[in-house]
Amino acid sequence: MSNSPAGDVARSTVRPYSETGRRGPMRTFLRTLDGIPIDSVYDPRPAVYKTFPDTPRPPTRDLVFVIAHGFTGDVDRPHVRRVAGVLRGYGAVVTFSFRGHGRSGGRSTVGDKEVLDLAAAVEWARDLGHTRVVTVGFSMGGSVVLRHAALYGGTDAVVSVSAPARWYYRGTAPMRRLHWLVTRPEGRLVGRYGLRTRIHHRDWDPVPLSPVQAAPRIAPTPLLIVHGDRDGYFPLDHPRMLAEAAGDHGELWIEPGMGHAEHAADDALMARIGHWSVSAAG
Repeated sequence: MSNSPAGDVARSTVRPYSETGRRGPMRTFLRTLDGIPIDSVYDPRPAVYKTFPDTPRPPTRDLVFVIAHGFTGDVDRPHVRRVAGVLRGYGAVVTFSFRGHGRSGGRSTVGDKEVLDLAAAVEWARDLGHTRVVTVGFSMGGSVVLRHAALYGGTDAVVSVSAPARWYYRGTAPMRRLHWLVTRPEGRLVGRYGLRTRIHHRDWDPVPLSPVQAAPRIAPTPLLIVHGDRDGYFPLDHPRMLAEAAGDHGELWIEPGMGHAEHAADDALMARIGHWSVSAAG
């Protein structure tokens, strides 16, 4: 587990939370260890929040969620903003665009170097004065939060939603289309101009630690694995492999009727995740 800096973080002159003052929203670019500028947004916990049935909110002034979006998402996408909005009922939120997505620099490596992007965002969250950090990732971001926790540590709880367990999976039609998008020149053009996602042309070298290899290395940090039973990308053997690898420190939620990632994670589910995170990170 590495304790090395994640990157050069844009420092803020705004003081951390105190009993008498509140920090406002901020947007800045963080710089990763390999020099990529990452578009990042900080939203403090609001004074007025939306409530959900059976999900009481304990005090969470010190807690921050760092959200890792799925492939082709970015910090300004409506589904990312919606997820952030629900989790703000439970703590502050840091959102960011992975490399190659939105206004961030670089090109997407589809889950490899993205761990450096998340590391910079987590370091920024700590620098803002938060003592508890929960990473929440979706699909590609779900694999990234697993690898980040295994390689870097520094988080108090991890939530992985709709993540793959293993690399190079092509067992479903959506994943075969995604591999075409990533590996073919014409696919990368579609990604750049149709999906606002710039994809790197090089293969992984070396192949990064897989999610299922990362899961047991996260212990004793609490880990929540969430997956829909109607996920069109990754069937249920993926979350079950992750949960088995995680052992006693992992918890598995199979959600009836849920599809894939942020679009399928409704507000009620996100509220349950927020409530779990508050308890687990405590």
